[in-house]
Amino acid sequence: MHRLRGTLLGPAGADEVELHVDGGVFVDPGVGADTLVDGGFLVPGLVDAHCHVGLGPDGAVPLDEAVGQAETDRDAGTLLIRDCGSPVDTRPLQGRADLPEIIRAGRHLGRPKRYIPGLAVELDDPALLPDAVRQQARDGDGWVKLIGDWIDREVGDLAPVWPDDVLVAAIDAAHAEGARATAHVFGTDALAGLISAGIDCIEHGTGLTDDLIAEMARRGTALVPTLINVDNFPGIADSARRFPTYAAHMRELHAGARDVVRRAAEAGVPVYAGTDAGGGIRHGRIADEVAALHAAGVPDALGAASWAARAWLGRPAVELGAQADLVVYRDDPRADPAALRHPELVLLRGRPYRP
Repeated sequence: MHRLRGTLLGPAGADEVELHVDGGVFVDPGVGADTLVDGGFLVPGLVDAHCHVGLGPDGAVPLDEAVGQAETDRDAGTLLIRDCGSPVDTRPLQGRADLPEIIRAGRHLGRPKRYIPGLAVELDDPALLPDAVRQQARDGDGWVKLIGDWIDREVGDLAPVWPDDVLVAAIDAAHAEGARATAHVFGTDALAGLISAGIDCIEHGTGLTDDLIAEMARRGTALVPTLINVDNFPGIADSARRFPTYAAHMRELHAGARDVVRRAAEAGVPVYAGTDAGGGIRHGRIADEVAALHAAGVPDALGAASWAARAWLGRPAVELGAQADLVVYRDDPRADPAALRHPELVLLRGRPYRP
């Protein structure tokens, strides 16, 4: 049995606590506990709510490389991952006690030539989307990922991928299977149809307007802004010289991204931290995303990557009988999110790791 003393951070603030861990879970105090931690700030295991284990800069990676990605996330304090679409079946990783818990969304669902080649299940006919959603819902862990918009080369700019009536049927299909649906969206035009169809979450959301934000707040639709990945937009624009309208649009979306996040948080939209690691973003950068959310004006940026995100994904934080997932810091990450870059100890299923 392990004993941990310190300042536990959570939705109610900070409490001086003494926690006991045995058998991988939090337990009542017992005899013979060794002191594993005596002092510091204790944070429920961090959450990366938009991550791609199994994806690298050039596409799918071998399973052993996917393991390395998950280990990197673990050592950065990320102990729960919503894997937001992967070309690799990472179910073998879910049985490993030394890796973060992975909530899989299965494969992205898109159209031919309307997303990064090789990543999505590409449907020739939009009418096939509801059936594809049912399949991915059954293959995943309660989430389905749609490509909501992407560059349309005939238009020369971002454009919606799916008709609105198909989105209604597809999202209804996800809900009927007991799954939630989320969508990759950069621009504005695809958002109204997705939100009104009952989408549960928007990824990126850089094109959100005040009216759309108000509707998301009314419905409880979540936003995972992936700000450190949005910082790649200028580079995307630089490489898109054949499509000047699209390039200018991407620069405009990047310039307004942090203001969008601030306005969404102020309006009451639930905002969660996701790095988009796996493509152009390396794994283990959850601290950078929390810092970006904090700088953008999200009032509880730490909670967005810890207790609030865990509740959203149906996982407990720190309570008796819960899996003992905890990260220990010397300095208070509420005062300076940079403290998250230096965990003193990571406790995953009660097993200590010292990064």
